[in-house]
Amino acid sequence: MTPQQFLTHLKQHEPAPATLFLGPEPYQREFCRRALIERVLPGPDERESGLIRHDLDSVTLAAVLEDARSPSLFAPRRVLIVAGAEAALPRTRAGSEETEEEGAASKGGAAALAAYLKDPSPDVVLVFEAARFSFEGEDKRKLERVRKFYAPVPAVVEFPQMSDAQARHFAQNLATRAGLKIGPAELDLLVDDLGGEAARIAAEIEKLSIYAAGGKPIGALEISELVPEARESTIFALVGALGRNDRGGALDILDTLIRQSEYLPLALSFLATQFRLALAAREAGLRSPQQIQAHFAKQGVQIWGSRSEQVFQTVSSFSKKRLAGALKLIFQADKALRDTRPDDRLVMEEFILRLTT
Repeated sequence: MTPQQFLTHLKQHEPAPATLFLGPEPYQREFCRRALIERVLPGPDERESGLIRHDLDSVTLAAVLEDARSPSLFAPRRVLIVAGAEAALPRTRAGSEETEEEGAASKGGAAALAAYLKDPSPDVVLVFEAARFSFEGEDKRKLERVRKFYAPVPAVVEFPQMSDAQARHFAQNLATRAGLKIGPAELDLLVDDLGGEAARIAAEIEKLSIYAAGGKPIGALEISELVPEARESTIFALVGALGRNDRGGALDILDTLIRQSEYLPLALSFLATQFRLALAAREAGLRSPQQIQAHFAKQGVQIWGSRSEQVFQTVSSFSKKRLAGALKLIFQADKALRDTRPDDRLVMEEFILRLTT
């Protein structure tokens, strides 16, 4: 079920004796966890004595089930939060099928869980959290192993990473609730710069709402100044100016970065990453942002949609020879920035001048 379905069900029914939280998205998982805890243990005193945390990287599933069976003198109701649920599965060698011995261990652990759930302890709720694997790519098969192992668990809540549209809708709802005056373009900028991660979006919107108390509107300038990740957009503007061979524009953007107190070696590092991705994309003959995103995802490099657009624009602006030359100049500039007491601005200005000749 989805987080929304879980929350709706929780308002109308007692929670199941065990629930599996499956997937990597942390913000909604934390929200659902907190709602379940408050449903079972509504008072702070109850939570202090009745909330138990385990981690299957440190304890065994058998020990957790034994704890669930053991009555407590101090807590009539208990919630056991069990992190690292993936650790209960037997390890398999990379690229190999599950061995007979490993399969037996897997069935044994699942059987013990199934036996407990046939007669669960009253007033005890187990929450298994499996957050290591995503629902896409190579992780998908690993996630299915986790799902199969925990098949006896009656309630499964899925927490996939948000899509672009979901992240945009989530951010709009938060902004509306916070009374934040922010336009659609600025909201898109915020979501893109934060990679669509719900927890980061929530934190930055809360920060922006405090800054804008009294009704001050939020524009691109405020986002650039208040959201650290948004400075990447300014650095990408520098990439665009370099791609157009616009020396004056590039120097103006460098001045903006300096006024924003940007750490120039970090800016140069971003440029290096951008040019390396673009060179790899050009060598692979990738012809669209979607191809770029899919290509790097297969190699285990996750790129958000807006970043693949940026890489595609860089590929379109630079030839293969010029990309290779830019990387050489970046190497030289990085070395100069590491010299004793360098003038960072002069180093970056020289880099821009040499790249735009």
